[in-house]
Amino acid sequence: MGSAVVQMVSVALGVVGLIGIVVCCAVPLWRVSAFTGSNIVTAEVIKHMYEGLWTTCVVQSTGQQQCKNFESLLDLGADRQAARALTIISGMLCCLSLLVLFCGSDFTTCVENEDVKPKISLVAGVGMLLAGILVIIPVSWFAHNTVRDFYTPLFSSSPRMELGACIFVGWAAGVLLIIAGGLLCCFSRPKQGSSGGKAKYYSNSASAPNKNYV
Repeated sequence: MGSAVVQMVSVALGVVGLIGIVVCCAVPLWRVSAFTGSNIVTAEVIKHMYEGLWTTCVVQSTGQQQCKNFESLLDLGADRQAARALTIISGMLCCLSLLVLFCGSDFTTCVENEDVKPKISLVAGVGMLLAGILVIIPVSWFAHNTVRDFYTPLFSSSPRMELGACIFVGWAAGVLLIIAGGLLCCFSRPKQGSSGGKAKYYSNSASAPNKNYV
């Protein structure tokens, strides 16, 4: 498989992963309500609840929907604060890695030095690897806390929250970015036969003039 094909595949995976990060950051579907057990009265008043990184929304049985932003940063839990920071950093790092990959790829002419292009692709691959890890960490932490709270007896009287769609989108985005970064790191090697690392040697007999000494 040629390096240009690998780079194009990595770009496609990186773009899909970036879209997944944006969806996780913007859509409030990290936690959704799950009315189980004897919460019949609560289910008649509140039809659906869902939470995200920035807002929490409630859909009543009458069809009215109310959303409220998390106004105080200090009032948030540690998992939500970390998820905000790491998701934004992951998106920025993914954008930067895609730009670097475009500049140093074989199917563009931004960089003409063939010896530098593999190094640029390697930097982009490492950036995508880090972006994938940074988005998987908050999603997994959020999912762990959600599952833990779901099985806690203290929350039996209130609507329990279960995993939302953004959790699975975040996992998928992280895996795609890790695959893209791994491909770039594996196939970003200097080309054999490049003129940058060769040294030319000349024999003394060919370069020195012929002189006769008495």
